[in-house]
Amino acid sequence: MKALELDTFLRALEQADALEQIQDLIVGLRDTFEIDHVVYHWVSADGEQYGFGTYDPAWAQRYVERDYIRIDPVIVGCFQQFHPVDWKRLDWSSKAAREFRKDAQGYGIGNQGFSIPIRGPNGQLALFTASHTTDDESWAEFTGKHQRDWILMAHYLNQKALELEKGRAPEPVRALSPREVDALTYLGMGYGRGQVADLLSISEHTLRAYIESARFKLGALNTVHAVARATSEGLIIIGGAARAASGGWPGRHRDGKVPKSAAG
Repeated sequence: MKALELDTFLRALEQADALEQIQDLIVGLRDTFEIDHVVYHWVSADGEQYGFGTYDPAWAQRYVERDYIRIDPVIVGCFQQFHPVDWKRLDWSSKAAREFRKDAQGYGIGNQGFSIPIRGPNGQLALFTASHTTDDESWAEFTGKHQRDWILMAHYLNQKALELEKGRAPEPVRALSPREVDALTYLGMGYGRGQVADLLSISEHTLRAYIESARFKLGALNTVHAVARATSEGLIIIGGAARAASGGWPGRHRDGKVPKSAAG
């Protein structure tokens, strides 16, 4: 495939009517930018995932078989972000994360990468990722030069994927109970589980039951995903939006003030 300029890629993407054509475009991007891999990865709210790209099929199969989606720092990090994520800035400190990274690099994924999170309907999260084996300086130059174009391509790519795979979009989420809303709101505000249990005057065991029930209703992979999806669906309000909101919401004292530990 010939080198793909941004306009050429977008025109070809607009005309695509099958996933196989998108796969060809992805391969073309990899070759044009002379990097190891380009990947589009869809994670629906119910945990279903699919995608296309240039990773070794053996790695894709291993990723699914080992359920790496639950510990992958890139996935976890992107659930909490709305802007491009450089892999170096993610939390790789846990033993599980370090072993995952070692395993991934063994399959040629590369030591550098950045992923662009894209939010879709009903809790869909997609990632558009570039990865390569190179030094920090060269990678910083690459991302600085091309990041804007990649963000644009990511959103057009996700739009096309939604168009071609309409059946994959999950159903709207079920309503949360008041206690489930309270629990996720406090967690989203940064409180630990013990603090949340105290604030709600319940045991941690009962709190776990509320969190798991909310996670099931939201089709979330974990608590972070549950908070992210509840926020995106407007089921909970946190941060500056919560502080500006009228009426009662978890974390506001009766005098209308926000606790200092939650207002930072």
